[in-house]
Amino acid sequence: MSVAPWVLITVGAAFLQNLRSFLQRRLTGQLSVNGASYVRFAYALPFAACYAAWLGMRDPVGMPGPDFFLYSGVGGIAQVLATVALLASFSGGNFAVGTALSKTETLQAALFGLLLLGEGVSAIALVGVVVSFAGVVLLSSRGSLLALSRIERGVAAGLLAGTGFAISAVAYRGAALALPAGDAVTRASVTLLSALTIQTATAGLYLALRERGELQRVWAARRTGVLVGLIGATASVGWFTAMTLTNAALVRAVGQVELLFTFATALWILREKVALAEVVGAVLVLGGILLLL
Repeated sequence: MSVAPWVLITVGAAFLQNLRSFLQRRLTGQLSVNGASYVRFAYALPFAACYAAWLGMRDPVGMPGPDFFLYSGVGGIAQVLATVALLASFSGGNFAVGTALSKTETLQAALFGLLLLGEGVSAIALVGVVVSFAGVVLLSSRGSLLALSRIERGVAAGLLAGTGFAISAVAYRGAALALPAGDAVTRASVTLLSALTIQTATAGLYLALRERGELQRVWAARRTGVLVGLIGATASVGWFTAMTLTNAALVRAVGQVELLFTFATALWILREKVALAEVVGAVLVLGGILLLL
């Protein structure tokens, strides 16, 4: 069975995103939560700019129209707000609730893809999305489904995070498709550059106004920040390219393989104890992804 290129690209992007998140955690003692989040945008922007310029020289995309800027703007802002909502869901008292509900982005992306771009998914693909989401719920609960049944502030924030991530994924695909010319790789690079520019500007303005001195601390952490930016930019190139090639909901569903990388790390490297529900969750995530293929 041959595997579609977008699947391989998505799996690679998920692995790099997991690595970027690990490196970002090293900055938590030096920066605020918002400052550590800002690193992924600010330090990725130069790499994205060089990448887009290099591709643009051989395959120009033409002059972007209003639809491109609307989609990329909506996508960039939605992703920032989704990140804020996700952090708020954690502060609401339950990491499992926030993580699991934010992963409803796959189901919501299928809905927004249909509403905004007129793109549906096949019945078997929808089953795959649902199965993989069930696996995500089990993995996020760390084996305790009771944790996910508690009604608290994190529930609404987690759902809003999922909505934001879903809208951003669909909007990025819409932006790439709105460009007048260029292959999928070049379209994705220009869309990524636009989104990162918007995110760096808006998040930087917020830090300047609300967290005085944080931008200086972000600069002081540049040795780790540059590495985070390089890996993050490479991961984003993968996400954006895959979402340009196919339905955003399918990409985000396959991208949940990132949780399997985390699961494997906990099991074989950190030697953590694993509950039966987590094993079942990992199997469901893998099974859902296989259905998508």
